[in-house]
Amino acid sequence: MPLRPFATAARCAIVRHVDRVPRSHDAVLARHTASSREAAISTPSPTEDPDHRGLTYKAAGVDIDAGDSLVRAIAPLARATTRPGADAALGGFGAVFDLARTGLRDPLLIAATDGVGTKLRLAIETGRHQGVGIDLVAMCVNDLVVQGAEPLFFLDYYATARLDVETATAVVSGIAEGCRQAGCALVGGETAEMPGMYSAGDYDLAGFAVGAVERDALLTGERVTEGDVLLGLASSGLHANGFSLVRRVVADQGLDWRAPAPFDTSAATLGEALLAPTRIYVRPCLAALAGDAVHALAHITGGGFVENIPRVLPDGLAARLDMTALPPPPVFRWLRQAGGIAPAEMARTFNCGIGMVAAVAADRAKETAVLLREHGMDSAVIGRITARGDGPAVLLDGLDEVWA
Repeated sequence: MPLRPFATAARCAIVRHVDRVPRSHDAVLARHTASSREAAISTPSPTEDPDHRGLTYKAAGVDIDAGDSLVRAIAPLARATTRPGADAALGGFGAVFDLARTGLRDPLLIAATDGVGTKLRLAIETGRHQGVGIDLVAMCVNDLVVQGAEPLFFLDYYATARLDVETATAVVSGIAEGCRQAGCALVGGETAEMPGMYSAGDYDLAGFAVGAVERDALLTGERVTEGDVLLGLASSGLHANGFSLVRRVVADQGLDWRAPAPFDTSAATLGEALLAPTRIYVRPCLAALAGDAVHALAHITGGGFVENIPRVLPDGLAARLDMTALPPPPVFRWLRQAGGIAPAEMARTFNCGIGMVAAVAADRAKETAVLLREHGMDSAVIGRITARGDGPAVLLDGLDEVWA
């Protein structure tokens, strides 16, 4: 993409083939140089400088050399995520993906975009940045797999007031690790240095993922039937939702991020425990989908159980959950007690220990759970699909008891 005012550069294709195609490297680095139009807009005339040397982009707060350094630092990280379809020689303004290389017969493309929310505030204040890169990928690719899609490629947007190469490299290294876990290629991104838009030390992230699924394998929820078993797939913690409430609880308790975690003695600090990256469910879910017993998947993000599960339910059906079947991990219990948060509010804000819910044919629930376990994913039966009648789409049995 063309360079925008106060942006360092596009990172399309992340110079994946710098070792094989030097011109691609030159092309990417050249995009750190302002266009003639931008130069006319953002660079004052020499007479505005008392020494008659003219202002520079760096003097205005944008360090092109730092952007170049970042591109060189992250090139090997992106190269490590190469997959079939994303290994052509690239160097243009956009990244190229060869869909034919996936082997799909009649593919549909599925796209998703997301961010990390105010969990970034915690990463910035603690100086621990790699995990939020994994969060960024997870929040996008988990939304792809619930429709049966295999993630193919990922792009990120990193915006900051002043580019700190070390911080940005840590973030992108986490993004690359998330892509590796999900099996998708990190094909590009944008690094925007925008003085005046952010406070010193702050940055923001957005992610964009594209996946593909065979047309006849698209998961829509239309196969969900009364009597289906609901399997809850364990989360790795808070994931990347509800952190405005989490930060409020921590502030009200007068705790420092460097204090011991009151709910986890194995963690070095409270900040470290709360920054546990979002679990990526792609590989185990794709394995389970191959068995054809899974009728629907629901990613439990913002809105918790009550807003996410109904998105995959046909009209006339409801999800009846037994909240005592998979008791909430300690971090959720601590938040509820420390914040005085009502059980219903917990269930509509946090994942409460369940990051994904699968609706599975009743006679194949056990084998599906075994298959998930073989791919490193713990699960438990947490409910069933029932007729809805005049009631709500999600019924939470034992909600008060589980938090007692």
